[in-house]
Amino acid sequence: MKDTQLYQQILGDTTPWSVAEVRLDATAQTIEIEMALADKELWGCPECGNAMHMHGRERRRFRHLDSCQFKTFLVADVPRVNCPTHGTQMVSVPWAAPRGRFTALFERFAIDVMLACATSKACELLRISWDEADGIKQRAVVRGLARRKDDPARRVCVDEKAVGVGQTYVTVVSALDTGRARVLYMGDDRTEESLDGFWLGMSPERLQGVEAVAMDMWQPFLNSTLKRVPQAIDKIVHDGYHLATYMNKAVDTVRRSEHAALHHRDDDSLKGSRMLWLYGQENVPSKWLSRFRKLVANTKLKTAKAWAIKELWRDFWASPDPDRAAETFKEWYREAMATRLEPVRKVARMFKAHLRNILTYFRLRISNGPAEAINSRIQELVQQSCGYRNRERFKRDVFFHLGGLDLYPVQCQIPR
Repeated sequence: MKDTQLYQQILGDTTPWSVAEVRLDATAQTIEIEMALADKELWGCPECGNAMHMHGRERRRFRHLDSCQFKTFLVADVPRVNCPTHGTQMVSVPWAAPRGRFTALFERFAIDVMLACATSKACELLRISWDEADGIKQRAVVRGLARRKDDPARRVCVDEKAVGVGQTYVTVVSALDTGRARVLYMGDDRTEESLDGFWLGMSPERLQGVEAVAMDMWQPFLNSTLKRVPQAIDKIVHDGYHLATYMNKAVDTVRRSEHAALHHRDDDSLKGSRMLWLYGQENVPSKWLSRFRKLVANTKLKTAKAWAIKELWRDFWASPDPDRAAETFKEWYREAMATRLEPVRKVARMFKAHLRNILTYFRLRISNGPAEAINSRIQELVQQSCGYRNRERFKRDVFFHLGGLDLYPVQCQIPR
């Protein structure tokens, strides 16, 4: 079999193009595949599809998948057309996206490599520059977002993620409809307007289809959702993870205050115990169990009382239905207020003020757990990249890795 026939078989159907010549440069370790064009009078504009005569040709070189250890390129004189509506345009070739410098198969392979490792390592494996890799990533995200415009978003998680130095945040909205959380939207800061950008980007039909929204008790997010989502008051669920965080902070506030008072009397019984009070009773490591039991048994310790209220709050989530949960909350609230510990009472009052949307959990059964997993993965991306100086590049990388997007060029779509 001749080289031209071999590479034609490898490339598949490239009509109206065909392999005319194969050139190997052993010194440069490259292979060039010259593509010849069959006679054709009319060409379609890549934007509108209208047929018109050729306006000229341009020499183009496309990086393809390597042949053994050699870089492989497709070389062709690609026709141009002069469209009355869209101006001079390069016609589409069957092996690459419009205006692309890589074949569709190479871009698909590059996307898979960049999903699996850091961009710097992907550049080394693919033997391309960082700018070329970044361009492939940008095009992939643009394609994916365009294909996802009308996807439903029925079960949504809203959270914020601290980025950069200081109190700098982004608003992250993710969806749970497919069984695995995927990022739908990222907005700058964590204001009401930050989340408005997501809701206003949805059609009235999609907004009506929203069934549940998990979030913490951050007021700007509440305000935005109540304004934009129909019947939102019955769809908002205050996430148990964030509620537990409030309780843990209350226990730690009591511990710090009490430790300072005890230390003043030369009593260091609470010294080094901060992490112990975060455990549930069944999860305390065995090496700390003896000390922890002594601390909990000390009825004079305010921290032990605060920790007991935290453990009672965990029992609240075991309620089988909203009615039983409401009764359990009343009992818990009474116990929390009776402690006379202001950090605990403050959290209890806050929970009572938002009780309606805490109880919705027992009907909708949604939490921000998957969103917290996404936040952890975002942090890994930040560390892997040693930080992002460009906010838009940061968002694009999040969508690339965590958006659940269809990233591949249309020429090489593979059924999933």
